[in-house]
Amino acid sequence: MLSDNTETGNEKSTVQRLFLALWPDEELRQQIKRHSKVLLSHGGGRPVALENIHITLAFLGNVDATQQACVEQVADRIQCPAFRLTLDQAGHWSRPRVLWIGASEIPDTLLKLVADLYKGIRNCGLELDSRPYRAHLTLMRKVNRAPAELNVQPVDWQVNRFVLVRSTTLPEGVKYEVAKEWGLS
Repeated sequence: MLSDNTETGNEKSTVQRLFLALWPDEELRQQIKRHSKVLLSHGGGRPVALENIHITLAFLGNVDATQQACVEQVADRIQCPAFRLTLDQAGHWSRPRVLWIGASEIPDTLLKLVADLYKGIRNCGLELDSRPYRAHLTLMRKVNRAPAELNVQPVDWQVNRFVLVRSTTLPEGVKYEVAKEWGLS
């Protein structure tokens, strides 16, 4: 775990690297893997571990316990219905060198969920990305050039929850652990 333990009186304050995400269940992960097989066969990149695939809602960065509690309170107050997300397009971003899949049409419900989270989280003393939100699921990293074919078989995802994820950097790679989850009504 990326942590910074600092003594403040008798208490310890732990800083963790956190983000909020849409987190697929195992069945959906396997479906994404099958439907992205052609994309994943593209050489020249490093596939993201299947257990780590997700769609980031808000990257929080290094967060202390007080900020984490604030973020969790924001998430506790979210009122959002479940929604369908169809992952039906693939792309390559040359700057971060990633191959991704995403939705050609972002549901208004997802955009509202992200906007509500951002609005509340800004009151927790965290700086959030100011770029427009782009719902995507990273399949591969360190991809120098896009595959010749960017086709993906559509995957329908009935989104009924979002999660708070702890990111830990280990010598063998990054490990993600769900710290807390919230259901969508």
